[in-house]
Amino acid sequence: MTAAQADLQTPHTELPETPRIERPAVADGAALWRLAKDSGTLDVNSSYSYLLWCRDFAATSAVARGADGEPVGFVTGYVRPDRPHTLLVWQVAVDAGHRGRGLAARLLDGLTARVAAERGLTAVETTITPGNTASERLFTSYAARHGATVEREVLFDTGQFPDGPHDPEVLYRIGPLSF
Repeated sequence: MTAAQADLQTPHTELPETPRIERPAVADGAALWRLAKDSGTLDVNSSYSYLLWCRDFAATSAVARGADGEPVGFVTGYVRPDRPHTLLVWQVAVDAGHRGRGLAARLLDGLTARVAAERGLTAVETTITPGNTASERLFTSYAARHGATVEREVLFDTGQFPDGPHDPEVLYRIGPLSF
Protein backbone atom coordinates (compact mmCIF):
# COMPACT_ATOMS: atom_id res chain seq x y z
CA MET A 1 0.00 0.00 0.00
CA THR A 2 1.36 3.40 -0.90
CA ALA A 3 1.26 6.39 1.39
CA ALA A 4 -1.48 7.82 -0.77
CA GLN A 5 -3.51 4.59 -0.50
CA ALA A 6 -3.31 4.75 3.28
CA ASP A 7 -4.42 8.38 3.17
CA LEU A 8 -7.52 7.32 1.25
CA GLN A 9 -8.43 4.48 3.61
CA THR A 10 -8.06 6.36 6.87
CA PRO A 11 -10.31 9.21 7.97
CA HIS A 12 -8.39 12.49 7.86
CA THR A 13 -7.56 13.72 11.32
CA GLU A 14 -5.13 16.36 12.45
CA LEU A 15 -1.74 15.25 13.64
CA PRO A 16 -1.03 15.99 17.31
CA GLU A 17 1.58 18.41 15.99
CA THR A 18 1.31 19.26 12.32
CA PRO A 19 4.58 18.50 10.53
CA ARG A 20 6.55 21.47 9.20
CA ILE A 21 7.10 21.47 5.46
CA GLU A 22 10.54 22.72 4.39
CA ARG A 23 13.26 22.32 1.81
CA PRO A 24 15.32 19.19 2.36
CA ALA A 25 18.96 19.41 3.45
CA VAL A 26 21.76 17.00 2.54
CA ALA A 27 21.48 15.60 6.09
CA ASP A 28 17.94 14.42 5.17
CA GLY A 29 19.11 12.19 2.31
CA ALA A 30 19.42 9.01 4.38
CA ALA A 31 15.97 9.51 5.92
CA LEU A 32 14.41 10.06 2.49
CA TRP A 33 16.03 6.86 1.25
CA ARG A 34 14.59 4.96 4.26
CA LEU A 35 11.11 6.45 3.72
CA ALA A 36 11.21 5.40 0.06
CA LYS A 37 12.44 1.92 1.00
CA ASP A 38 9.86 1.51 3.76
CA SER A 39 7.02 2.59 1.46
CA GLY A 40 7.14 -0.84 -0.15
CA THR A 41 5.91 0.57 -3.47
CA LEU A 42 8.38 3.17 -4.71
CA ASP A 43 11.28 2.32 -6.98
CA VAL A 44 14.10 2.81 -4.48
CA ASN A 45 17.12 4.64 -5.84
CA SER A 46 20.61 4.38 -4.38
CA SER A 47 21.19 6.17 -1.07
CA TYR A 48 23.72 8.30 -2.94
CA SER A 49 20.99 9.58 -5.27
CA TYR A 50 18.88 10.80 -2.32
CA LEU A 51 21.89 12.66 -0.93
CA LEU A 52 22.46 14.31 -4.31
CA TRP A 53 18.75 15.03 -4.66
CA CYS A 54 18.73 16.87 -1.32
CA ARG A 55 21.76 18.89 -2.42
CA ASP A 56 20.99 19.63 -6.06
CA PHE A 57 17.18 19.67 -6.16
CA ALA A 58 16.25 21.03 -2.73
CA ALA A 59 14.59 24.04 -4.36
CA THR A 60 12.11 21.75 -6.12
CA SER A 61 11.59 19.22 -3.32
CA ALA A 62 9.99 19.30 0.12
CA VAL A 63 10.30 17.42 3.38
CA ALA A 64 7.76 17.18 6.21
CA ARG A 65 9.36 17.19 9.66
CA GLY A 66 7.79 15.65 12.73
CA ALA A 67 7.91 17.13 16.22
CA ASP A 68 11.45 15.80 16.68
CA GLY A 69 12.65 17.47 13.46
CA GLU A 70 13.09 14.18 11.62
CA PRO A 71 11.60 13.71 8.12
CA VAL A 72 8.22 11.95 8.12
CA GLY A 73 7.43 12.54 4.46
CA PHE A 74 8.83 14.00 1.27
CA VAL A 75 8.18 15.03 -2.29
CA THR A 76 11.05 15.13 -4.77
CA GLY A 77 10.83 16.94 -8.06
CA TYR A 78 12.68 18.96 -10.65
CA VAL A 79 11.92 21.62 -13.22
CA ARG A 80 12.07 20.20 -16.72
CA PRO A 81 14.93 21.82 -18.67
CA ASP A 82 12.86 22.05 -21.87
CA ARG A 83 9.75 23.28 -19.99
CA PRO A 84 10.97 25.73 -17.33
CA HIS A 85 7.47 26.27 -15.90
CA THR A 86 6.77 22.55 -15.45
CA LEU A 87 7.59 20.69 -12.24
CA LEU A 88 8.02 16.94 -12.60
CA VAL A 89 7.21 15.21 -9.31
CA TRP A 90 9.54 12.22 -8.98
CA GLN A 91 8.52 10.59 -5.70
CA VAL A 92 6.09 11.11 -2.83
CA ALA A 93 6.41 9.14 0.41
CA VAL A 94 4.93 9.43 3.91
CA ASP A 95 5.99 7.48 6.99
CA ALA A 96 3.42 4.82 7.97
CA GLY A 97 2.78 6.53 11.31
CA HIS A 98 1.79 9.78 9.59
CA ARG A 99 -0.42 8.40 6.82
CA GLY A 100 -4.13 8.99 6.62
CA ARG A 101 -3.98 12.67 7.52
CA GLY A 102 -3.57 14.32 4.14
CA LEU A 103 0.16 14.88 4.53
CA ALA A 104 0.97 13.82 0.95
CA ALA A 105 -1.50 16.42 -0.36
CA ARG A 106 -0.09 19.10 1.98
CA LEU A 107 3.44 18.32 0.77
CA LEU A 108 2.38 18.55 -2.87
CA ASP A 109 0.41 21.78 -2.35
CA GLY A 110 3.22 23.35 -0.31
CA LEU A 111 5.92 22.44 -2.80
CA THR A 112 4.04 23.66 -5.85
CA ALA A 113 3.08 26.93 -4.14
CA ARG A 114 6.74 27.55 -3.26
CA VAL A 115 8.01 26.71 -6.74
CA ALA A 116 5.29 28.88 -8.30
CA ALA A 117 6.27 31.84 -6.11
CA GLU A 118 9.99 31.45 -6.79
CA ARG A 119 10.12 30.69 -10.49
CA GLY A 120 6.62 30.51 -11.93
CA LEU A 121 4.75 27.28 -12.49
CA THR A 122 2.05 26.47 -15.02
CA ALA A 123 2.10 22.65 -14.99
CA VAL A 124 2.90 19.63 -12.84
CA GLU A 125 3.84 16.26 -14.28
CA THR A 126 4.28 12.88 -12.64
CA THR A 127 4.26 9.26 -13.71
CA ILE A 128 2.00 6.63 -12.17
CA THR A 129 1.86 2.91 -12.84
CA PRO A 130 -1.54 1.51 -13.82
CA GLY A 131 -3.50 0.27 -10.84
CA ASN A 132 -1.98 2.73 -8.37
CA THR A 133 -5.39 4.17 -7.63
CA ALA A 134 -4.25 6.09 -4.57
CA SER A 135 -1.58 8.02 -6.47
CA GLU A 136 -4.06 8.63 -9.27
CA ARG A 137 -6.43 10.12 -6.69
CA LEU A 138 -3.68 12.20 -5.06
CA PHE A 139 -2.82 13.87 -8.37
CA THR A 140 -6.35 14.13 -9.79
CA SER A 141 -7.53 15.70 -6.52
CA TYR A 142 -4.57 18.11 -6.75
CA ALA A 143 -5.76 19.07 -10.24
CA ALA A 144 -9.31 19.56 -8.98
CA ARG A 145 -8.16 21.76 -6.07
CA HIS A 146 -6.26 23.94 -8.54
CA GLY A 147 -8.90 24.03 -11.29
CA ALA A 148 -6.62 22.27 -13.77
CA THR A 149 -7.12 19.47 -16.26
CA VAL A 150 -5.26 16.16 -16.36
CA GLU A 151 -3.88 14.67 -19.58
CA ARG A 152 -2.55 11.09 -19.56
CA GLU A 153 -0.27 9.17 -21.93
CA VAL A 154 2.16 6.29 -21.59
CA LEU A 155 5.63 7.79 -21.15
CA PHE A 156 7.65 4.58 -20.79
CA ASP A 157 6.23 1.23 -21.88
CA THR A 158 7.06 -2.06 -20.16
CA GLY A 159 9.60 -3.07 -22.80
CA GLN A 160 11.73 0.02 -22.23
CA PHE A 161 12.86 -1.06 -18.76
CA PRO A 162 16.10 -3.07 -18.99
CA ASP A 163 16.02 -4.51 -15.45
CA GLY A 164 13.13 -6.93 -15.72
CA PRO A 165 9.39 -6.70 -15.51
CA HIS A 166 8.14 -3.20 -14.83
CA ASP A 167 4.68 -1.80 -15.30
CA PRO A 168 4.40 1.05 -17.80
CA GLU A 169 4.77 4.57 -16.44
CA VAL A 170 1.83 6.76 -17.39
CA LEU A 171 2.58 10.48 -17.58
CA TYR A 172 0.03 12.73 -15.88
CA ARG A 173 0.25 16.32 -17.11
CA ILE A 174 -1.69 18.73 -14.86
CA GLY A 175 -2.38 22.27 -15.99
CA PRO A 176 -2.73 25.01 -16.69
CA LEU A 177 -2.09 26.09 -13.12
CA SER A 178 -2.50 29.55 -11.68
CA PHE A 179 -1.49 30.53 -8.17
